[in-house]
Amino acid sequence: MRHRSALPHPPAAKGLRRFHAPGFVLGLALACGLIAWGQSPHGSAAVAHSTDAGTPEASCANLATGGLGVVVERADGRLALVDRRQHRVITRVEGLGDLSHASVKFSSDERFAYVFGRDGGLTKVDLVCATIDARVLQSGNSIGGAISQGGRIIAVANYEPGGVKLFDADSLELLAEVPARYTRDDGSQALSKVVGLVDAPGNRFVYSLWDANEIQVLDASTLIADEQGSNELPPITRFSDIGEKPYDALIDPIGRFYVAGLFGEDHLARLDLWHPENGVEPVLSGYRQGDDKLPVYKMPHLEGWTIANDHAWWPAVGRHEVLMANLDDWRLERRIAVHGQPVFVMSRPDQRQLWVNFAHPDNDVVQVIDSESGEIIRTLTPGQAVLHMEFSPRGEEVWISARDSDQVVVYDTATFERLATLEAESPSGIFFTDRAHRIGL
Repeated sequence: MRHRSALPHPPAAKGLRRFHAPGFVLGLALACGLIAWGQSPHGSAAVAHSTDAGTPEASCANLATGGLGVVVERADGRLALVDRRQHRVITRVEGLGDLSHASVKFSSDERFAYVFGRDGGLTKVDLVCATIDARVLQSGNSIGGAISQGGRIIAVANYEPGGVKLFDADSLELLAEVPARYTRDDGSQALSKVVGLVDAPGNRFVYSLWDANEIQVLDASTLIADEQGSNELPPITRFSDIGEKPYDALIDPIGRFYVAGLFGEDHLARLDLWHPENGVEPVLSGYRQGDDKLPVYKMPHLEGWTIANDHAWWPAVGRHEVLMANLDDWRLERRIAVHGQPVFVMSRPDQRQLWVNFAHPDNDVVQVIDSESGEIIRTLTPGQAVLHMEFSPRGEEVWISARDSDQVVVYDTATFERLATLEAESPSGIFFTDRAHRIGL
């Protein structure tokens, strides 16, 4: 398949056709050989630091992936590979570039982590061998990505130049380049920043255009089905005038509703992917009316919203509140006063609790809300500058990163006992491999 683009670009290599090429069998055999010897064809690009687990090569052939995770050590441009079951750092992988706003997705077999750096870097990390398998510097400024339902395409959302790029998940070869072009009020053409990129069922990607006030749905299934090398871009469905400045977005756990946060509005924009013909509808209308606006210290992450007890829960923009909406009509039902401006509102997997962290200057605190009563049942102080939380797959534990304390703290979610503290340099995002099997994560 040839690289599709509406912009000038150098000649591209074959894309997904590599999965059907005769050389793929040989490549797979070589890969297996490398696995057996604990090496990587790109091993020189990564530096693995041994811990009490011994060298990565010693455990490369028999390391189970279901209990693995990664912690982003943003200041040093590296990942700490962790064993969540044993509460320990296994090793570290360096050479990942600017990770100041990094996110991570996993291959469906849980072996590979795809790291999206703020500097436009896209890195494929082999978790079993603790090495960099492939890396491309694909833009000047990017803000995250997603992996397709079938696991064969990686999409990256770019600020500069604005647009979405699609890559072969195996090789990181560029498959298509979709510019986020829009028309300004004066009639001139420009490229918009892309935010809120998520995967959706049907090998689709959904994202928002910050400058264009638009949601787009990209159908990547044509890239997978097409083996003739067509130069046509994948089809895109546009939804215009959704509201001012969409800054982030989310998709619900079953992949039906895509919801974009609007910086310039007092409502959210919702798209029903089961019925896109209905267009984009406002939800939670008027939730900021009548309130004195506070300075916004950090934009909340809508990807950290949650569904629990038949309600949706959101961090309010510029408010010391968590919002609760009834899923029957998506109307605001309750405001819950919290410690500060919430950043992430995250549900324990059984939906019984909601864990909330906060923006500066209140970011040394985490609060726990009971999803049935809506009451705050515990206030914790894991450390300075809490940035992220991650639950174990069944929710018995939660890992919390405290950047300025250089530590990750593990809590028992039933007793709130501190179970372990792991040393990490300026930790931010925490990602466990079970995310590989969930929509939007």
